[in-house]
Amino acid sequence: MPKGHAPRLIFWVAVLLFALAAALSLFYYLSPRATLRITTGPAMSPAQRTISTFIHVVSGTHPFLRVEEVPVADLSASSKALEDRKVNLAIVRTDVAPPSNGQTIAILRRDVVAIVLPHGSPIKDAAGLARKTIAVPEGALQTENQHALDDILAYFDVPAASVKRLVLPIGEIGPALRVGRAAAALAVGPIGPGQAVDVVSSIAKAMKSPPQLLPMDQADALVKRFPGFESVDIPEGAFKAHPPVPDDTVKGLAVTYRLVAPFSMLNVVAGAIGRSIFKTKAKLAALSPGGAQIEAPDLDAQNPLLPVHPGVAAYLASGDQSFFDSFQQYFYIIGIPLSLLGSLVAVLLGLWNNRRLVQDQNRIFRLLTLADEALTADSAGLERIETEFRELVADCVNKLADGEAAADQYPVSSLAIDHARRSIEWRKTQLRATPEALQSTRIA
Repeated sequence: MPKGHAPRLIFWVAVLLFALAAALSLFYYLSPRATLRITTGPAMSPAQRTISTFIHVVSGTHPFLRVEEVPVADLSASSKALEDRKVNLAIVRTDVAPPSNGQTIAILRRDVVAIVLPHGSPIKDAAGLARKTIAVPEGALQTENQHALDDILAYFDVPAASVKRLVLPIGEIGPALRVGRAAAALAVGPIGPGQAVDVVSSIAKAMKSPPQLLPMDQADALVKRFPGFESVDIPEGAFKAHPPVPDDTVKGLAVTYRLVAPFSMLNVVAGAIGRSIFKTKAKLAALSPGGAQIEAPDLDAQNPLLPVHPGVAAYLASGDQSFFDSFQQYFYIIGIPLSLLGSLVAVLLGLWNNRRLVQDQNRIFRLLTLADEALTADSAGLERIETEFRELVADCVNKLADGEAAADQYPVSSLAIDHARRSIEWRKTQLRATPEALQSTRIA
C-alpha cells in the first residue's frame, strides 16, 4: 500500500469504529425506554386501581418506561384489544375470554369464587341451588361474576335459567338472606379485604350466626373442563376470624387477574416490565391494598391457560443476572451485524482507494508514453499529442483540487507532466527548423 494511503485508511476505520461504539452505547442507554399502552379494565374495578397505582409508581422509579392507559368497557374488550394489537399490555381475567396470543407478566390478584350459605342451610352441594335465588353483589364486575356462576352450575348440570339472581348492594345481602329473599350469596374476592369478606360479614351480622361456604369437592375436575378457574384450598378463617369462616379448610375455586403481554413482545422488554412490578411491590402495597396481592406466576404450572412470558420466566429463574444476560443477548445481536458492516465498509473503502491509485498511475504512465511519442511525431501527430496532454493535465489538476487524487502522487505526476511538456516543446522546435538544420540535428 502506498505510503499516504495507510493513514487515510486508518483514519476512516477509526471513524467507523467510533461511530459503531457510539451507536452501541446509544442502544444500551435507550433500550429500556419504551412507551407501553395498557388496558385499565372496567372503571372502578380493583384491577383498574392497581394498574393506576402501578403507573404512578413506575413514572417515578423508571423514567425510561412510559405507560399510557387505554380505557375499555369490560374485561372481554380488554382481551380483544390485546388480540387486535391495539395495546402492549392488558388486564385479563382468566375465565373471561382470555386472549389467544397472551402470556403472563404478573398475577395482579387471585379471587376465590365462593357460594356463601346461611348457617344451617339445607343446601349441601351445587346441585341443591336449582330453583333457588342467589344474591349477587352489585358492582363493576357483577356480569362477569354471574358468568362464573353459570360455569359452575353447568358443570353440575344445573340449568342457569333455573337459578334466579338478585343483584343487591353488599350491605343488603345479609338482610335478604334473613327474610328468605335469597337462599345463598355469590362472593368473588381475594382471601383478605374485599368482596368475599364483606359478603360474609353482611350475612353474619344479619343472621346473628356465622355463614358457611358451599364446598367444591370436585374443583380439580371442574378446572379441567373450565381452565379459566383454579383449584384452591381455602384455609380456616379466611373470610372471618371469629368465629372462623370457613370453620375448616375447604376446597374451592378461584380466578386470577393477570397482566398479560402478547407472545411477540421482546423478552428483554417483558423481563423489564416484570422486574419493575416485582421490585416495586412494597411501594404498590403502601399506596393501594391491591398491591399486596400481586404475585409472580408459577413457572411449574402444567399447561397453563396463559403461560408465563419467556422474558419474565428468565428473570424469575435467575433474577437480575438473567435480565441483564437477556439484554446483552440483544446487544450482541445488533452489535455483531454492525461490526460486520463496519468491516465491509472498510474493505470497500480500501478497494475504492486502490482504484483511485490505479487511475493515478495510469495517467502518469500515459504522460510518459506521450513524451516518447512526441519525439518522433509529425505536425499532425504532435497536435493530437498536445491536445491529449492538456486534457490529462486538466484532469490531474481537477482531481487533486477535489481530493480525488492521492496527495502522495503529486510529485510523480508533476515530474511526468514536466517531462511530457519538454518533449513536446523540443519536438515543436525541431519541426520549425529548416530541413537542413533538422538533418544536421539528426546526424549530430
